[in-house]
Amino acid sequence: MPKLNQIIAVEKSVKSRSFQELTEAHHALQKPTLLAGISRTYRPKDEEGEQLPPESTRVQVKAEEIIQRTSQILSNLFDVTATKDWTNCEARANVVVGEQVLLKDVPVSYLLFLEKQLVDLVTFVRKLPVLDASESWSFDPGADCYATEPIQTVRTKKIPRNHVKAEATDKHPAQVEVYYEDVTVGYWRTIKFSGALPAQRVHELLGRIQKLQQAVKFAREEANGVEAKEQKVGEKIFNYLFG
Repeated sequence: MPKLNQIIAVEKSVKSRSFQELTEAHHALQKPTLLAGISRTYRPKDEEGEQLPPESTRVQVKAEEIIQRTSQILSNLFDVTATKDWTNCEARANVVVGEQVLLKDVPVSYLLFLEKQLVDLVTFVRKLPVLDASESWSFDPGADCYATEPIQTVRTKKIPRNHVKAEATDKHPAQVEVYYEDVTVGYWRTIKFSGALPAQRVHELLGRIQKLQQAVKFAREEANGVEAKEQKVGEKIFNYLFG
């Protein structure tokens, strides 16, 4: 008795061959000259008349034979596909991550669905925003996001000052130069917040998905190793259709 994975392996080639042969049969039926035949002989009016050889064209394509051959071709395809689908109903396996049975008796069709979804999830997680590594972050429950330690910076203001270059005399006014001095007027206390994730968290999520991907593949291989439930439905169908 073949295994399900063997049936799956041959299904594609059976489909391809069936389609090719069905197409050839269809094209043959569209050529009237292949379906037509003739046989004719010539008899002169009298014994002195010209003798001509007989002419004949053989029928090369017979519709009933095409129907029978098509039935055989498609019966094989119908049987292979039925065997796969019937067996798929029985093909199940556990998804085991480490020592934990995460999912039990999962149908092979759902395992295939999981595989495709996990590929999309890997893409999703790889694009998650990551915290700026140049900053030191910790989770702030009050803000419900990550925050840096407070940093204090100085706020300054330019204050004009007078610098007397020369004192005033009875003949000349004082020579004064104006300059600006940065004077501390206050302090900024800055905390940065971010909704991004630590790189370690993203790496951990990717690791979990990859472990589950491997477990799902193992489960699918195990499920596909079940013995095929061989089905013979094609003959019944085509006996009804063309019998």
